[in-house]
Amino acid sequence: MPFCRMRFRPLVLFLATTSMLRAGDALRPPAVPLVTCDPYFSIWSSTDNLADSDTTHWTGARQALSSLVRIDQVTYRLMGTRPASVPALPQVGLDVRPTTTIYQFEGAGVHLTLTFLTPLLAHNLEVFGRPVTYLTWRAAATDAKLHAVNIYFDTSAEAAVNTPDQAVVWSHEQSGTLHWMRAGSQAQAVLAKSGDNLRIDWGYLYLAVPNEPAVQDVTGDAEEIQLSFARTGTLPAADDTRMPRAVRDHTPALSVAFSLGAIGPNAVERHAMMAYDDLYSVELLHRRLRPYWRRHGDEAVDLLRKAESDYAALRAETQAFDRELMDDLTRLGGPRYASLGALTYREALAANKLAADADGEPLLFPKENFSDGSISTPDVIYPECPILLLFNPRLLKASLVPVFQYVTSGRWKFPFAPAQLGTYPLANGQTYGGGETSERNQQPVEETANMVIMTAVLAQMGQAGDLITKYSSVLAGWAQYLRAKGMDPDKQLCTDDFAGPLALNANLSLKAIEALGSYALLANAKGDDPGAAVYHHAATEYASGWIRKAQDGDHFRLAFDQPGTWSQKYNLVWDKLLNFGLFPEGVARQEIAYYKQRLAAFGFPLDNRHSYTKLDWEVWTASLAESQADFDALMKPVYEFVDRTSGRVPLTDWYDTADGKDIVYRNESGERISFRARPVVGGIFMKVLTDAPTWKKWSGKANGAAHAR
Repeated sequence: MPFCRMRFRPLVLFLATTSMLRAGDALRPPAVPLVTCDPYFSIWSSTDNLADSDTTHWTGARQALSSLVRIDQVTYRLMGTRPASVPALPQVGLDVRPTTTIYQFEGAGVHLTLTFLTPLLAHNLEVFGRPVTYLTWRAAATDAKLHAVNIYFDTSAEAAVNTPDQAVVWSHEQSGTLHWMRAGSQAQAVLAKSGDNLRIDWGYLYLAVPNEPAVQDVTGDAEEIQLSFARTGTLPAADDTRMPRAVRDHTPALSVAFSLGAIGPNAVERHAMMAYDDLYSVELLHRRLRPYWRRHGDEAVDLLRKAESDYAALRAETQAFDRELMDDLTRLGGPRYASLGALTYREALAANKLAADADGEPLLFPKENFSDGSISTPDVIYPECPILLLFNPRLLKASLVPVFQYVTSGRWKFPFAPAQLGTYPLANGQTYGGGETSERNQQPVEETANMVIMTAVLAQMGQAGDLITKYSSVLAGWAQYLRAKGMDPDKQLCTDDFAGPLALNANLSLKAIEALGSYALLANAKGDDPGAAVYHHAATEYASGWIRKAQDGDHFRLAFDQPGTWSQKYNLVWDKLLNFGLFPEGVARQEIAYYKQRLAAFGFPLDNRHSYTKLDWEVWTASLAESQADFDALMKPVYEFVDRTSGRVPLTDWYDTADGKDIVYRNESGERISFRARPVVGGIFMKVLTDAPTWKKWSGKANGAAHAR
């Protein structure tokens, strides 16, 4: 049985932390989310037991977090592999929820809970934009005795550099009832490089704790501090002052120790906060943008004070959020779908960075983690958009605005939409394919249709009025392009560019048709009734033609000129969601029946050319099913993949349906890597969008939060 969640004996002590799902319903996380704030501040555990490995950045680079517990003068490891001489306290449970990861440990007469909370509450951008994760330790005796309990935690300075040969400096500060330590690179080369397999090496890592009598904190050699606590239960008396020094030179760490006193059956807890102040987050068209939380001039101390002040309220709010969301996911897709939602919620959102425009408006920048490092890619925003549409449409708008700004800057010369805005974190112009100079390896129909469809969904939700007005000519030009080029696409790439270019791609043509229907919606929204009629008629005519060209017996083709082929028609989902009615219901029904015949051990392939698939598109396609039974049938092997994959990395979205392995490829640097931790896993929330009342309820929370501010 996969180790993910276990039931505990029914003591009152454990009621607050028991699992939301039965152990058999919960999927084993390929990697466990711990600190999940943005593409640079993202730390994971790659093993079932927290003490079996050192924690890493999503890229796999070591960014060690360590935690120890001392019970009656005997020390045990909770997190991390060091000190190696210290035994691990048995881990008896793991529960991954949308905003929270909860570990349970038990031994030496004590039950201990370690919780990681990253309050990525998308409906509340004030909180969502804070790069803060809370860690909470809760301990109680399981016998009739009192036990002396001390807790230790440290975060190494590895989280503040790209490579361990870089030198760091650190400091120790206090303000009111809060004190903190920080560490950062000596060089502070802000936004000096871009790329995929990179970690941040500017700004500062923080560890903050409430100022209490039984708290110690110190900065210094991680190994020395850990051994001091393991042997004596105390930390060195003073900070290490040998700096600057390379991280690999007696790795500096920010550390804290709590004395919980004599613990009985009543639980006692302590908490700490990890935070990261990147100073500047992204460069957009050569303008440096502040993180969203800094837009009114806040400094790191303000961030920490607000986060500490909100701790209790956010803890209660996220518990309610997690429970309500898991209930809805279970009702709509079943318990294993709910478990998949819990695994992907933080992964998807943490692959984005929320920054502030010059006027303070939010701008959201997704990063193509381990697919090429691109920033603001429309064909990444597109599969991610279900999670944004569900929890805060304003975030989808914040993702599209940078693309519109680029297109109207004078830099973009083509009649179709760009493929991306650069390489993270520098959104200074397209670097993919032919860049700004040629049409080589562009994705003209793909990206143009993506932008039109997403703008139309926002318009239908009442969130795109200013986009329609400000970028009316851009949208009209794109619609004209799709009307001319979309029905029979020439040989070109689509979002699944790893499959290579393809002419007369039926799924790409289908997307263009849905985009024409979408533009009719946009034209209607701006009062252009004649334009709306023209494009609705074109979409209707093209849909009829598509059926004739793509029909291949009991299914529809991969390409119009290739009989005996097939592919997932995930783009058809917009016909259902936007109530266009361009295609008869029998088209989706016929496709679903055919996909059920093509199921492999770990999913259903993207098309007939390969056995690989994409996780996001599988859920989009399954969401076309009219019955729960068909949805379950298509998703069952997908859950098997998630549960059994040998790739112990943040959940991949590109894998082989035959053996359940991540697709491994060589990037431009020759490194063997696989897709992981990408924003596109937000696409698994497409199933929720097919239930209009649930979609309206969740997106309405964002409207309520905006009005409250």
